[in-house]
Amino acid sequence: MKPYLLSLGAGLLVGIIYGLINVRSPAPPVIALVGLLGILIGEQIPPWFKQVVSRQASTAAWVGHQVKPHVFGELPCGQVPKKSSDDSQQERDAS
Repeated sequence: MKPYLLSLGAGLLVGIIYGLINVRSPAPPVIALVGLLGILIGEQIPPWFKQVVSRQASTAAWVGHQVKPHVFGELPCGQVPKKSSDDSQQERDAS
């Protein structure tokens, strides 16, 4: 989630700078971005319809495993670092 917020913040900053120097943004118009969102959502309708007709898995599971990764991209997740044997030894020595 943090990269998305950073991206939004950077975009807002650039937009403010463009506004201050009266330059048009090279980004596509909002109507085109809404169309792209429609494409992403529309791509999910045929698999959803197939799932409803076959009544296999629950819709909530399908949304979580199929729709979210495709529409929103894979969100970054942290990994817990593994403790090495040196770390374990240092913890025992400190006790």
